[in-house]
Amino acid sequence: MVERVTQPEGAEVVIEVWSDLGCPWCYVGHHRLQVAIAQRPDADRFDIRMRSFELNPTAPQELETIEKAFIRAHGGTAAHFLQAERQIQAIARGEGLAFSLDRPSANTFGLHRVVQYAGDQGRGFALFSDVQDGFFAGTLNPYDPDALAGVAESVGLDGQRVREILASNEYAERVRADRSEGLALGATGVPFVVLDRRVAAPGAQKVPVYGQLLEQVAGPVPGCPTLGSDERHRHLSLPAR
Repeated sequence: MVERVTQPEGAEVVIEVWSDLGCPWCYVGHHRLQVAIAQRPDADRFDIRMRSFELNPTAPQELETIEKAFIRAHGGTAAHFLQAERQIQAIARGEGLAFSLDRPSANTFGLHRVVQYAGDQGRGFALFSDVQDGFFAGTLNPYDPDALAGVAESVGLDGQRVREILASNEYAERVRADRSEGLALGATGVPFVVLDRRVAAPGAQKVPVYGQLLEQVAGPVPGCPTLGSDERHRHLSLPAR
């Protein structure tokens, strides 16, 4: 067993989430994490910060169908793609999440650069969440600069600044550095969640497991029984970022 180390009561707890737009398990995992946080009366203690992790840096800039992107990345046939999509669609819908099979696919580097800018303004998670929600609902093409700028404005960011970033190479090194840091911490894919630089959880965990992680770094919810630990998670010993 690893000794439980928690933040002082009421102290801010930083949660870093390495993710990529088109990852359906990231979509599900983000919502599960938010549910686990919302179940705590001290939910405002937790600061979720997005970190960039391109799953496919060589993906084309031009739009293509997700079926074509899936087959190029994983092999198989259209039937294999549809089976995988319907499985995760059922899981997402079972948790109350919209999930359209009619989504575009393209390189996500530009979006990651915009999320870096949003993070500097304290709006990284808000922007990424709204973009990903619209993307999986089939109501948003995040590869359209105007559409992305519109979402940015809706969360309090400068839409014109978003267009400028997309037309340049700003934040490129930070996107690459995020991915390298995630790999160094043990990420082999996404979602990859690091809490308080002490505990790392790969994959889309269930809500109760995220609850265990929150308790581990922030202490138990007052008046509630202590949750059991889950040894699938890596324990880190790192300085704060």
